[in-house]
Amino acid sequence: MGGLLAWARLLRLPNHFTAVADVLAGYLVVAGLKTVIVRPEMLWAVAAGWLFYAAGMVLNDVFDVALDRKERPERPLPSGVIEVATAARVGQGLLALAGMSACVTAVLSGHPAPALVGACLTSSIWMYDRHAKGTPWGPAVMGLCRGLNWLLGMSAAGGPEIDSQWLLPLGIAVYVAGITLYARDEASASRRASLARATGVMALGLLLAGLGTWLTVQASGTIPWAAAAQPGIAIDRLTGWMLLWSMVSLSILLRALLGVLEPVPERVRAAVGNAIMSLITLDAALVLAACGEQWAVVILLLLAPFMFLRQFIPPT
Repeated sequence: MGGLLAWARLLRLPNHFTAVADVLAGYLVVAGLKTVIVRPEMLWAVAAGWLFYAAGMVLNDVFDVALDRKERPERPLPSGVIEVATAARVGQGLLALAGMSACVTAVLSGHPAPALVGACLTSSIWMYDRHAKGTPWGPAVMGLCRGLNWLLGMSAAGGPEIDSQWLLPLGIAVYVAGITLYARDEASASRRASLARATGVMALGLLLAGLGTWLTVQASGTIPWAAAAQPGIAIDRLTGWMLLWSMVSLSILLRALLGVLEPVPERVRAAVGNAIMSLITLDAALVLAACGEQWAVVILLLLAPFMFLRQFIPPT
């Protein structure tokens, strides 16, 4: 049991549900499925995205083991619970399986885009974990990985049909780059200026994703979300969605600002954990605008295992 828990900690298992939400949301936004229908290429794309994420988590700790011996000696690799060589083999194996799953997705979808996105993800994950993490452009590469995860799902459904849909993976990529920048000093006292900049980057990402949805709905002319209304009050569907997006975004940014005001490790880690968890909520909101309530609820349900597992396994 202890060995399984160590692997779950190495993999940062709660966070995997955010990767599943990303790929699924990317697929659904393009496919526009209004009812819960499961397609083979969707499942393979989700599997590929999950494997890519798992590989990235393992290889991250493999390449960071020397630093973790100083800053996080309780982690599975520096503590010796899991051997570094074993973790390296597992990480490389997961990356290979992820690439193969992306190729299967390409075959099932009938076009090569998922395989190409998978190749880009493989390169980006290796680049971040091996070379970029400690550099100034590390957050951008991490954001690229998340954006490509979204594109993996979109490509499995045929790729963006409206130009404004490209703003969705771009927004998620910028948002995650902001989270990564914010989390850089989470193990020690963080600087207010760097945290404030990171919060601004997160805000820009949220703005881009929201703008992409607004433009897409304007172009298509429909939004499959039942209008929120009370007697005597009628709320335009798109306006209602923008209010929802604004409230979710504000809740994330306010939590981040608490870390700016009091930049201690506890505040910063709490803000990072909340921002990561909120990826599921953000994905659900984007799917709500594109597909309606049914699939949005399915994605929201991914919060349940995330919140349960994080009681035992730290997500950061």
